[in-house]
Amino acid sequence: MSVPTTMRAVRITGHGGPEVLEAANVAVPAPQTGEILVRVGAVALNNTDLWTRQGAYGRPEDADALAGWRGPIDFPRIQGADVVGEVASVGQGVDEGLVGRRVVVDPAIYDGDGPDANPVGLMGSERDGGYAEYVTARAERVHDVTQSPLTDEQLASLPTAYGTALGMIERGRLREGETALVSGASGGVGLALVQLARARGATVIAISSGSKIEAVREAGAHEVVDRARDVVEQIAAAAPQGIDVALDVVAGDLVSAGLPLLREGGRWVIAGALGGYGVDLDVRRLYLHNAQVIGSSMHTPAHFEILMDLARRAEIQPVVAATFPLRQAALAQEELARRQHVGKIVLHP
Repeated sequence: MSVPTTMRAVRITGHGGPEVLEAANVAVPAPQTGEILVRVGAVALNNTDLWTRQGAYGRPEDADALAGWRGPIDFPRIQGADVVGEVASVGQGVDEGLVGRRVVVDPAIYDGDGPDANPVGLMGSERDGGYAEYVTARAERVHDVTQSPLTDEQLASLPTAYGTALGMIERGRLREGETALVSGASGGVGLALVQLARARGATVIAISSGSKIEAVREAGAHEVVDRARDVVEQIAAAAPQGIDVALDVVAGDLVSAGLPLLREGGRWVIAGALGGYGVDLDVRRLYLHNAQVIGSSMHTPAHFEILMDLARRAEIQPVVAATFPLRQAALAQEELARRQHVGKIVLHP
């Protein structure tokens, strides 16, 4: 496969609003030993793109500091974690038979090589990502999905949103027959949580609002709570025996108000802070009931392999809300920030 020397890319030149997104001609990266060069077919957007661009993650020593996913960012940085594409070339030590295969890239940068390694970096933040025509990745992070009946747009929707959702479900030890609460259910991670929890055999109670409620119900939620009304009262009515696992991307006041809804031994899993990162909770609701609050950041390599098996068999059906050409990345991010859509927004290089 012929590979050009330059490519179009969209990168951020610093922290700020959509104006810091810059289209540029840059060199096509060369795959190093153990790496693969992927010609990008589609790249999905995530809240991580917005927060990395804004520098909204803070630092352990300063919650208000401008920072990327795990610290300072080297600018300019090509954004985009969620990539599906075709293997264009391989570096030394990689099977050349992979050239031409359709693949999904695991965007996580891990702290080790084992199946349970923890993510400590992210493509598009700690290294260049897929807002470009080509991107490199380590060979062990590239998963062959050539036989999947899912579209490129659907496959690009999986890595961060569905990977994060599956990580939450696995860390929360959600089992068949349990009751799961899903917050932010119309977003990328929330909709993935609804689908994956339903597929696991859980009873799913989701929180959404307005015109999105029906779409969340169609995704598999057994009950949908309207966040415009008293959320805790509605959850208690929908699950009078309590919640086994809360799968929460909102946090904020929902945690302190919702913890008493957990059953004995319940688990509250948090992977986002759309409702605020400051939480006031009564710890008696934890130790008196053997409850747990669990932080969950993305997925492990083992979780991602499970996800790719589901994708190859099309056992999940990601919802694509809209597509944009790469040159309209800023417009796509503005659409994402408005949160009026259901499903994923995808760019085409």
